[in-house]
Amino acid sequence: MPPTTERRVVAVIPARGGSKGVPAKNLAAVGGVPLVARAVRECRAARLVTDVLVSTDDAGIAAAARGAGAEVVQRPSGIAGDTATSEAAVLHALDVFEDRHRATADVVLLVQCTSPFIVREDIDGVVAAVVEDGADSALTVAPFHGFVWRDAADDGGFGTEALAAAPAAATTGPATGTTAAPVPGPAAGAAGEDTGSRGYGVNHDKSFRPRRQDRPQDLLETGAAYAMRVDGFRAERHRFFGRTALVRTDPARVLEIDDPHDLARARALAPLLDVPRAGSLPTRADIDAVVIDFDGTQTDDRVLIDSEGRELVAVHRGDGLGIAALRRAGLPLLILSTEQNPVVAARARKLRIPVLHGIDRKDLALKQWCEDEGIAPERVLYVGNDVNDLSCFDLVGWPVAVATAHDVVRGAARAVTTAPGGHGAIREIATWLLGKELS
Repeated sequence: MPPTTERRVVAVIPARGGSKGVPAKNLAAVGGVPLVARAVRECRAARLVTDVLVSTDDAGIAAAARGAGAEVVQRPSGIAGDTATSEAAVLHALDVFEDRHRATADVVLLVQCTSPFIVREDIDGVVAAVVEDGADSALTVAPFHGFVWRDAADDGGFGTEALAAAPAAATTGPATGTTAAPVPGPAAGAAGEDTGSRGYGVNHDKSFRPRRQDRPQDLLETGAAYAMRVDGFRAERHRFFGRTALVRTDPARVLEIDDPHDLARARALAPLLDVPRAGSLPTRADIDAVVIDFDGTQTDDRVLIDSEGRELVAVHRGDGLGIAALRRAGLPLLILSTEQNPVVAARARKLRIPVLHGIDRKDLALKQWCEDEGIAPERVLYVGNDVNDLSCFDLVGWPVAVATAHDVVRGAARAVTTAPGGHGAIREIATWLLGKELS
């Protein structure tokens, strides 16, 4: 392998637009971020990856990928159908990359954005197995302890032929150290047994039930990340060749989205698994616009009412300074509020930014504003505090909650401020984006 400074490690994320199980699957939001953008984010954050490509035939996916910082490869229709292999997409993307950059890739990654909880450590793990440990190919796996069964009626004779032709590995009994019989296929049944409706063990002998600690450790292919030497991959044209390294990952993160139920589970798990990381806060390079809720975000969510029924709220001068700095930096800004209240309009005039208030469907208003401004929602940072902000969280690439936000909202956010709403949270976000430029 070339020295680290010269090595090109190219991550390819196949993301076609024609999913049938979950329409527009690769654009579905988990934790407020489209699946394709989640994969791009982790690949870009990986220490050993030099280039990130998204191979797609879909304009929406291409826009989301570019917004997340990936290079896009337009996939030809001939390798974008239901029967096309991921290997074909990776080989095509490699050809385009090397021609476009006049460079040779040394290691190629296949990263599946339908594995929403892949993390940068997994990606670096499979790369390191190839570039540092000398493997030819590598994949992520997770410990698996289940007993796998198959129904002879479902295997079309595959189990009968395959298991009869190859002897199964023997297992050691838990107490005596004796050897159990090989795992039988359907052909090993008693004479006259109806093999068309008989269950049999695939990774175990059903007549012998060892304790978990006495069984060999099975490993489940997670489907999330694969790394291959490019020369070997081009020669063999499949992802497993030569010495294949197994890189273990957290089984709690293993989930592949194939149907709507998988997507629902991913969204339920995201608040638990999407733990904020040091260094994962947005920067100016990640954001093209900032949209801010009002009540509870720019205020502390309290309302004072005088004797004539007029409402008063308190705002934070530091937030005003932060918004002014964002405006000077050229970022489009918008206040978006459900409440129709003169104080919201007055604050917007003071800050010299546009406002949309009295809005029932904030997500539709935000989507229309993005279209009118020519801004990709994936490049928008939206700041909110309550459950009526969740629909906007699903739309944008950077949903941010203030520290005093509802628990559900904090869980759905990609980042959470340390400052409470109305007490400098917007100034804090401006510091994330502008750093030393904030003045």
